Amino acid sequence: MVRFAGDSGDGMQLTGGQFTLSTALAGNDLATFPDFPAEIRAPQGTTFGVSAFQINFGSREINTAGDQPDVLIAMNPAALKMNVGALKLSGLIIADEGEFGARNLAKAGYEVSPLTDGSLADWQLIALDISKLTLEA
Repeated sequence: MVRFAGDSGDGMQLTGGQFTLSTALAGNDLATFPDFPAEIRAPQGTTFGVSAFQINFGSREINTAGDQPDVLIAMNPAALKMNVGALKLSGLIIADEGEFGARNLAKAGYEVSPLTDGSLADWQLIALDISKLTLEA
């Protein structure tokens, strides 16, 4: 089970849709759950504007989108804050570390980066500068 999370407008629904298509073409069964923010145009980087897309897939019959993701792809600190509590213990967090600057951390209510302060020790963490890699590609 994978959950993509980021700001509304970051393309989480589009990313989830493309992942869903690839999963279906590979012959897997699946169920999806798009999660739209409570506010239509919340300020960028705030917890009010977090959008997510969850997909549960596998070679067996899938009946629900599931409860606890195995993987969380967090595109910013607000997305991490709003979704990490649902992630299975020992699950995988893939975070866009390029978005974890002082301004975005403050908007999400963090005093220090959770990527470096040890607060994510219950999960596996891969921090990549996804934004930079996307621009380079």
